[in-house]
Amino acid sequence: MQRRSLPRLTTPLVRDGGALRQASWDEALDRAAAGFRATIDAHGGGAVGCFSCSKASNEVNYFAQKLMRATMGSNHIDSCNRT
Repeated sequence: MQRRSLPRLTTPLVRDGGALRQASWDEALDRAAAGFRATIDAHGGGAVGCFSCSKASNEVNYFAQKLMRATMGSNHIDSCNRT
């Protein structure tokens, strides 16, 4: 059975009203950051979390936990290292 490949996105999409539209990387990242900020402001850092990949390097996993703890104020970070 041959897998049918789907076309890949080359630009980010943002939602305006109910429709998706193409946006610049700066706009998409600003919206993502604003969403995280709004959630953290409303519910605290514990409202966000991160799932890191066991196939990533130790440095990448260290950065992920540092980002969550120091920047987001959350200790909710996990990885699939147990598998």
